[in-house]
Amino acid sequence: MNVSWDSLNEMIESCQKCDLCREINHKVPGQGDPHARLMLIGEGPGFEEDRSGLAFVGPAGQLLTKMLLSIGMNREDVYICNIVKCRPPHNRIPEPDEAAACLPYLRMQFALVRPRVIMLLGATAGRYTLGDNFRVTRDRGRFVLKSGIWFMPTYHPSALLRDETGVKKREAWQDLQAVRDKLAELDTVE
Repeated sequence: MNVSWDSLNEMIESCQKCDLCREINHKVPGQGDPHARLMLIGEGPGFEEDRSGLAFVGPAGQLLTKMLLSIGMNREDVYICNIVKCRPPHNRIPEPDEAAACLPYLRMQFALVRPRVIMLLGATAGRYTLGDNFRVTRDRGRFVLKSGIWFMPTYHPSALLRDETGVKKREAWQDLQAVRDKLAELDTVE
């Protein structure tokens, strides 16, 4: 299906395929460079995202911004979105039917952005993108080539905020460096 950004955003805005849309302030389709080389996918909007209508603007989003800067990228250089476009109540994990309702929108975003690399932020993004067998603690840090796109699963920034030992932060830093290096490698091939 060929779709434009305007029509996709209208579809998301008018969507009522699941109950998540019933008690939200804003749908959060995603934002950033519509032709970014790097796309980041999280789980779903949180409190701040629901208030603003923008993805990753709360504490986890602020950390994500710093993470991107650490590899020489600005938020404006990437495309950031989530598996679900409406905030699940109390920031719970999206139910399978809720994710299934939004996955067609995510596929359309893939098709429009056409990224070279996708960072999957957390278990939910990994599971709904790479399959039910995905486990973030086991599978993070290893590239997966799928449909010509390199996927790098890593921890969600909110998990890094709770990481008292620093182990996950070190591993996420390694994952970010690998993404930076993969993008540079892909640039030399073009």
